Amino acid sequence: MSSIRTSCPRCKSPVVAEVEQLFDMNVDPQAKQRLLSGGANVIHCPTCGYDGMLSTPIVYHDPEKEFLLTYFPSEMGLPLNEQEKIIGPLITQVMNRLPAEKRKAYLLRPQAMLTFQTMVEKILEGDGITHEMLDEQQKRLNLLQRLLSTPAAADRSVIIKQEEALIDENFFSMFSHIIQATLSQNGDEQTARALAAIQQELVTQTEVGKKLLANAQEAQEAQRLLQEASKTGLTREKLLDLMAASPSDTRLATFVSLTRSGLDYQFFQILSERVDKAEGDEKQKLLDLRAKLLELTSEIDKQLDEEKKAAQELLNEILKADDTEAATREALPAINEFFLQALKSAQEMARKDADLMRLGKLGKIAKVIEEASAPPPEVELIEKMLSAEDEAARQKLLQENAKLVTDEFLQALNSLVSQGENDGQPAEMKAKLQEIYRSAVRFSMQANFKSA
Repeated sequence: MSSIRTSCPRCKSPVVAEVEQLFDMNVDPQAKQRLLSGGANVIHCPTCGYDGMLSTPIVYHDPEKEFLLTYFPSEMGLPLNEQEKIIGPLITQVMNRLPAEKRKAYLLRPQAMLTFQTMVEKILEGDGITHEMLDEQQKRLNLLQRLLSTPAAADRSVIIKQEEALIDENFFSMFSHIIQATLSQNGDEQTARALAAIQQELVTQTEVGKKLLANAQEAQEAQRLLQEASKTGLTREKLLDLMAASPSDTRLATFVSLTRSGLDYQFFQILSERVDKAEGDEKQKLLDLRAKLLELTSEIDKQLDEEKKAAQELLNEILKADDTEAATREALPAINEFFLQALKSAQEMARKDADLMRLGKLGKIAKVIEEASAPPPEVELIEKMLSAEDEAARQKLLQENAKLVTDEFLQALNSLVSQGENDGQPAEMKAKLQEIYRSAVRFSMQANFKSA
């Protein structure tokens, strides 16, 4: 990745943009995600506010699927020989990064994509996502846009009834992601609430929505029953009683997912003993329960194994990268508890083998994760202010962290106060938040007065 000076497509003002032309899954496991998400090669113009894609040649390599794709923007207007001078070195980089035994014939036949969209569709096709699936997803997005642009609930109800065939589980999943993104990226609670209101209409007015609501209620009831049983001690016998009384597969599946570690040999032995003692319909019911439990636990174990395998593969890819720390930062969205377990095991093995070089790389990975997990300094300041004994202590903290007390910081504090009012927080916490907000406002006003 490199920085270039270019012109804004809209106002022609000079702008600096980060350019990435080679997306190589062989050395960067996050390359595909970065390319498909639209987060790479973006122009942000501070003059006119333009946000859009930067036209640049791209080479995409996925050795697992034997993809070597190239794209050269037609608007650049370069002849074929000039295009090859730009694309050629990128392909050479791909070749040089591969050991000799992995240099296969597909590398000699790069596939040229006429448009960037064609490249995206080719990559998705390799993941089993067809053009028809993309068309269906676009229809869902168009429907979502119609609903968002329709202010009257009655009019939205008409649209929902007309387009119910498009409103499936994927649609609800997409809607939930948009709500979460609205909150996390923009902090726009008002828009998020409007989206949630439309989502509620979809839940109550469609068959799929009603089914999802029923499943959610069953899952919540399973959690409540487990919490109740835990108050007096959750034994294997009690857990079996709860499972045997489950009125739905959703509740049973929730029980299994929350208590997998308790479904051990001893649990199934207790179940088998009940089967042996039972007769008639009760016996068949317990036999069916045992079959379902074995199937559910097998599915969970398989999923866990796949997640552990994926985490180990990600760790191996990061260790192979030339820049361990940069590769770790790029992989942060994919790092989870399974990755941390794989990292810990790898560190223990490296210490046992006295492999100092590998141990050093693993240490760099751990350091990047630790730094990324640390709360922002603004959050630390708020936490310290919540623990401060009095106003003098709060003002001292603000004085020591004066650079953090910006308009954005005050807005964040104000949002916390409002959220506390709406979420029914304890009165003591509400009062504390209001105190630190007033302290911060007072400090900011005094600082502005001094600088005036």
